[in-house]
Amino acid sequence: MKLFVIAGEASGDKLGGALMEGLAKLAPGIEWQGIGGPEMAAQGLDSRIAMEELSVMGLMEVVPKYRHLKRRIAETAQAVVEMRPDALITIDSPDFCLRVARLAREQHPDLKVVHYVAPSVWAWRPGRAAKMAQVVDHVLAVLPFEPPYMQAAGMSCDFVGHPVVAEQRASAAEAAAFRETHMIGPDQPLALCLPGSRAGEVKRLGKRFDEALMQLRDREPGLRVVLPTVRGVAPMVREMSARWPIAPIVVEQPADKRAAFAAANVALAASGTVSLELAANRVPMVIAYDASFLTWHLIWNLMMKVDTVTLVNLVSDTRAIPEFLGPDCKPRAISRKLLQVLEQDDARAEQFAAMELTMERLGEGGDPPGLRAARSVLEFLQKT
Repeated sequence: MKLFVIAGEASGDKLGGALMEGLAKLAPGIEWQGIGGPEMAAQGLDSRIAMEELSVMGLMEVVPKYRHLKRRIAETAQAVVEMRPDALITIDSPDFCLRVARLAREQHPDLKVVHYVAPSVWAWRPGRAAKMAQVVDHVLAVLPFEPPYMQAAGMSCDFVGHPVVAEQRASAAEAAAFRETHMIGPDQPLALCLPGSRAGEVKRLGKRFDEALMQLRDREPGLRVVLPTVRGVAPMVREMSARWPIAPIVVEQPADKRAAFAAANVALAASGTVSLELAANRVPMVIAYDASFLTWHLIWNLMMKVDTVTLVNLVSDTRAIPEFLGPDCKPRAISRKLLQVLEQDDARAEQFAAMELTMERLGEGGDPPGLRAARSVLEFLQKT
């Protein structure tokens, strides 16, 4: 079997590596070509180009690098045509991946295309599914309510589990060691501050998150704060948080972040997949987010199709996780809710129940998502 696989960023590389590992177990001897990062390289992919060329090409970078990106799309599509694989598997990064699929299909109309990670058409821009169906045959969904949306657009789709259920978590001993290392008592309240992984989010939310946590400290004088961050914004986070009245503990290494999640009592987080990471570690949370006035008006008031942005709420079909969004993203209101979540047993119990249901529905305790995704790919190819 020959498969061409493309991932354009680190999260896609992680999905791709797990998928390739699963396929190697179920169908040994696959010939691989494509684009990926270290996780996929570990499974035998010799990437045609450095994945970083694609992962740095976000919205703000597209214009100055348009010609280079367009050339890479054309080159990759031609490589697919020349390989004539049993399937092209594209992983997230739709701006690059689906353009490659479209060009390859123009020369190879019978090419089978599988896309991993469904677009969030249940939240906004539902037309994306119909557009994707023009070049994609089969979708691997990571949220359990997504398949009907893809099927309605004309694609087959399987829910294969969310990668968060397979991520490594710290043990109780590692959590205790983290507290001891940072001189945090076993009964001392510990809060996670998670203002986002993009520079714009950190600038917009950082000060408000600090103010909310400072107000919480007025009621909980022993409160300590940990601010996990990622490499791309770590310098900004360290500079910003050093000016806060009480500087948080900033952690960047994966092992330290896992231990901090395991040790925490409560979290204040920007909306995004981090809510699922918190749920996996059973950390009660408050979600807050804001954007520019125009962006907020366009997306929330005109385009949004759901009444909550928190994935734990959506997957569990509850509204257990409190949100402070847009005009409501204000420190005083956030701090009051954090105190309630930290101190009130019924508020915590409601969140824990929603987290348990969420993780169960995402596939916790079952086969790893990579293996489920591999099985779905093989079943799709056998049917077509």
